[in-house]
Amino acid sequence: MPLVYQQNINDTTKLGVWHITEPEEFFLQKVTLQQEITHPNKRRQHLAGRFLLQQLFPDFPYELIRIADTRKPFLENEAYHFSISHCGEYAAVVVSPNYRVGVDIEKISNRVEKIKHKFLSDQEQQLLKEVPLLPYSTLSEKLLTAAWSIKEALFKWQGSQEVDFIKHLPIIQFDGDEDKAIAQCKILKNRLIDLPVQVLFFNDHTLAWVIQSV
Repeated sequence: MPLVYQQNINDTTKLGVWHITEPEEFFLQKVTLQQEITHPNKRRQHLAGRFLLQQLFPDFPYELIRIADTRKPFLENEAYHFSISHCGEYAAVVVSPNYRVGVDIEKISNRVEKIKHKFLSDQEQQLLKEVPLLPYSTLSEKLLTAAWSIKEALFKWQGSQEVDFIKHLPIIQFDGDEDKAIAQCKILKNRLIDLPVQVLFFNDHTLAWVIQSV
């Protein structure tokens, strides 16, 4: 069973990561395709995310999932707050009936180096350069990917449109080691919110998640 990571964050909130090795038919035995998706890998990711929701909460009504204008999935009755992320052969979800949540999973790569100026301020880049994880003068792929994943998780948590990753989602502090980290962040959209974002490094990927009372 390729549930490669699961954490009960608190009494009502669960986080899980599924390694997608099964054929599409495996997932279709439990869940249905809710939208037309032509690419086979995208279909498996879609199905795996909904399958994982039910693995964590067997009564999760995946068939009632709707998609907001921001492309954020939600339940109209808000029986559960949830967030889904896909990357390659992995699907990650975080679910809670009581807390707003956000999750993102990314493969560590150098592609973020070219776009770091679009989501990190000069101050944030300097902050990451000073992380003990990195005894060099340039940013590592690992930290840059983690920073992107942090901001994606924040974006999913706040759920509104027209968000500037630099202006509205600043990273204020970053502490961690080779396996995990925590980033103290702010959301400066509509109102000021302080949010800690947890980060896990595993299998050449970064996993970031955030939970907070609604």
